[in-house]
Amino acid sequence: MEHAAAANGSCCNGNGATAASSPPPPPHVAMLATPGMGHLIPLAELAKRLASRHGVTTTLVTFASTASTTQRAFLSSLPPAISSLSLPPVDLSDLPRGAAIETLMSEECLRLVPALTSLLLDLKKTTRLVAFVADLFGADSLDAAAAAGVERRCIFFPTNLHVLTLILSLPELDATVAGEFRDLAEPLRLPGCVGIPGEDILMPLQDKTNPAYRWMVHHGQKYREAPEAILVNSFDAVEPGPAKILRQPAPGRPVVYPIGPLIQGGKEEDASSPCPCVEWLDRQPEKSVIFVSFGSGGALPAEQMRELALGLELSGQRFLWVVRSPSDEGTVNENYYDAQSKKDPFAYLPEGFIERTKDVGLVVPSWAPQIKVLAHRATGGFLTHCGWNSVLESLVYGVPMVAWPLFAEQRQNAVMLSEGIGAAIRVPESKGREKIAATVRELMEGEGKGAAVRAKVAELQKAAAEGLKEGGAAAAALAEVVDKWTAGEKN
Repeated sequence: MEHAAAANGSCCNGNGATAASSPPPPPHVAMLATPGMGHLIPLAELAKRLASRHGVTTTLVTFASTASTTQRAFLSSLPPAISSLSLPPVDLSDLPRGAAIETLMSEECLRLVPALTSLLLDLKKTTRLVAFVADLFGADSLDAAAAAGVERRCIFFPTNLHVLTLILSLPELDATVAGEFRDLAEPLRLPGCVGIPGEDILMPLQDKTNPAYRWMVHHGQKYREAPEAILVNSFDAVEPGPAKILRQPAPGRPVVYPIGPLIQGGKEEDASSPCPCVEWLDRQPEKSVIFVSFGSGGALPAEQMRELALGLELSGQRFLWVVRSPSDEGTVNENYYDAQSKKDPFAYLPEGFIERTKDVGLVVPSWAPQIKVLAHRATGGFLTHCGWNSVLESLVYGVPMVAWPLFAEQRQNAVMLSEGIGAAIRVPESKGREKIAATVRELMEGEGKGAAVRAKVAELQKAAAEGLKEGGAAAAALAEVVDKWTAGEKN
């Protein structure tokens, strides 16, 4: 294993002849990824950037509950500087049937604190462990890092500054907002942020009687108290208001560093392995195709799935649609722990749809290489669930969006993207075929709102690239964090 070299001798203490005769091991960071590929992928991208730009090695720590084939394949594909360890299984059978995902993840994390403490103590014996980073549902794991004597403890927030501002504000909002957020007469206005209508606020906050709500308030309090920094997978240009505020030090909260966009690179997929999606795109005109995908965990109710199909057909636009079986028997996040479609999704499409649209559309089950699709010259639009990873990928490749949010923070993201920065057009709430068709047409070829969205996304694409360059805002922020991790280490 890569850690073996770091384990030889005790030269990292910086004393004696041994230290002079061989270089110290590289700084090492442990990162906890709570369940969901949408949490693991940006953490892995952060680990890659730490390795390539700063010579930092990483151990990604995962939960046994997400040891899927997809996750195992992903972890095995990472560079040698990034290793992985899995925490032991946790019994959650005492939780109510149908407990929210946020509750399941938070409970699992809390119950794993002793095991994580032990794991970190072991890592300290074999590596030069300089920091511990937990993702957004891992706030309680910071206690494990403290117990293991890891001095530098950070939160990695894989979504955006708007959502972070909300969570940091939750302890105060919990005390001052009477009733449910969904019943607010006016949009919720937080410092620097777009006003968010009550019904669009973060899903686990929509029912204060649900344990998921109390967990989110708990995380907001832990964010304020425990970490020395919060690293955010966003960039200033897409959220200028909250970026300006959160970048400034303030009492009662950690320093916030926007270090994004961190997205999965497309280079890992070898061009020698042909993909039917890409081969189909190769035959389409430039910027003529709208890509339709609801992320690794999203599924539509059957009726919406049918209206979407008929709306795409009615729009007259070329489309590439990643389709899954509907969510009627479960929830819209039916596929959260496993991205595979549960049943044959083609059986739920309107009769004759595939045949009628075969000259302009391609429907694929469960999965498509999203990065390759978004990067393709033929892709001119993206109908997305507004998961933040997908949003960032779309912006990096300059693809304007149709917003169709499903769960988690996606409705809030849709408001920020459509009403705030102007990088998306939101599908009307009714989800009828005519409105879907009109929205898709407007994005792809409209001269009004569609043209404005296309121009804004081109502007954001340039800003994202500038920030990641050496000396750019995001690159400089990450360099500052690494300097703090390695300065004055306590061994």
